[in-house]
Amino acid sequence: MMRADDFNARRQEIANLNDTQLRDKFWQLTDEVIKPLLELARTHTSPSIERSILLRMGFSSLETQVIVAKCVEYGLLSKGAGNVVWRLAQLESMEIRAAGLALAEGQHWEGVKAYFAREVKR
Repeated sequence: MMRADDFNARRQEIANLNDTQLRDKFWQLTDEVIKPLLELARTHTSPSIERSILLRMGFSSLETQVIVAKCVEYGLLSKGAGNVVWRLAQLESMEIRAAGLALAEGQHWEGVKAYFAREVKR
């Protein structure tokens, strides 16, 4: 089955635009395409994404696996594993690395979970 060629009809919309208007049109259309992807990224995550974030925060692969598994266990993965580590560091006045290692050792999970539960109620 052949696709109907509508190039000439679509080209009429932009035929009289100058370079600045074409550039503006390009970025407007790009924003329309990207907006749903950004929203999806903002509202959805996965264990592999969260491990990747923790790796970039300086944790080892083995440490990230434990932290992410605990985030899943405590229902906090949707908050972001890096955010959980950062939030604990803020709450307990700890260095980020120390906070992550404490979480990996099973410490502070109830406190972090309670913090995020309070945050939801606001």
